[in-house]
Amino acid sequence: MTTRQALQRVAWLAWLAIGPAVAALPPAPGLAPTASIPPPVTPQDRLNQAWWAARHRALLATLAADPDPKVLLIGDSITNNYDKSDPPDEDFKPIWQAFYAPRGALNLGYSGDTTAHVLWRLRHGEIDGIHPKAAVLLIGTNDTQAGRSAIDTQRGIDAVVAELRNRLPDTKILLLGILPSGISEAKTATDRAVNRYLARHYVGHPRVTYRDIGGIFMKADGTLDPAVFYDPRLPHPGKPLHPDTVGQRRMAEAIEPLLVRLIGRLRDQSASNR
Repeated sequence: MTTRQALQRVAWLAWLAIGPAVAALPPAPGLAPTASIPPPVTPQDRLNQAWWAARHRALLATLAADPDPKVLLIGDSITNNYDKSDPPDEDFKPIWQAFYAPRGALNLGYSGDTTAHVLWRLRHGEIDGIHPKAAVLLIGTNDTQAGRSAIDTQRGIDAVVAELRNRLPDTKILLLGILPSGISEAKTATDRAVNRYLARHYVGHPRVTYRDIGGIFMKADGTLDPAVFYDPRLPHPGKPLHPDTVGQRRMAEAIEPLLVRLIGRLRDQSASNR
């Protein structure tokens, strides 16, 4: 037996041992159930979902018409939510208009996306031919929600960051830690492990600035504040995961000084976009 055959056999035996358990994990929020969770560093599309495919086509059309976004916001539903204007709990569009529209920003958030889905989108036109000054990346919560380990989630985030660095060599990257949630103690522990890794891995990086802004969602005693998440107030209540209007504004306010440090003040950017 060759070395390669031996390695293949070991991989197959490992799959027999853990594969069924992985396949049985629940899908991430907003994702249709699938036979298995895509590996975190293998690009994966969701073109079988009509709304996702339509959003991808619309963004490509937007870029074709105006290929000059100054800032990218890349992520999952928490970023996608900036398209919503549904007061009082999900009135996010005014926040976008106040903080990001003046910067010439583009929303590359898709509800339910994991790192694998973001990686696919980056490789299929969503950052082709553009030269943004900054990219804000918030991704990973759907990876850990789907049962991925901290190590696999870290690999997925690293892959997305590497893709941005390679394809957008002049763009400064603001990498945000996974936001706190009330889904489960296990998810919280995994998210914290991911954030600790990101803080160590990107410290002093010349092009990637990492920040954990999760403290804005906590009470004075250090526990999660469910009042700034809209999930518990939905018709079918869920555990805290998505910031509400107040929480999203806190997030934008926390990000703003970081963007100022990277690319300048909002009024300066607004003037340069005219």
